[in-house]
Amino acid sequence: QVRLVESGGGLVQAGGSLRLSCTASGGTFDSDNINWYRQGPGKEREFVASVSWSAGTTDYADSVKDRFTISRDNARTTVYLQMNRLKPEDAAIYYCNIKRFPRLNYWGQGTQVFVSS
Repeated sequence: QVRLVESGGGLVQAGGSLRLSCTASGGTFDSDNINWYRQGPGKEREFVASVSWSAGTTDYADSVKDRFTISRDNARTTVYLQMNRLKPEDAAIYYCNIKRFPRLNYWGQGTQVFVSS
């Protein structure tokens, strides 16, 4: 059974940085994209970034492009989300995710990010 565990959330001032981690276990992930989503207070869950486990290809939401960087450590089966120049609107619960066609959808428990203005 695939398990995703996020960590690294916390409180940071606007303009500051945080690094989130997502450790995956329970299988192999060579064919997967690992995704980060977030859900702010009163908002829908939204896509943040993704990385291809094998090729390292990345994709970002426009709202975080040039501020956030996603990377992976294959040996540790961990994906990182480096978040720089944080804004109050980045405050959310951040979730790690793997989607597998056609219907499998794995989520972690989330890690909370607070950004003070």
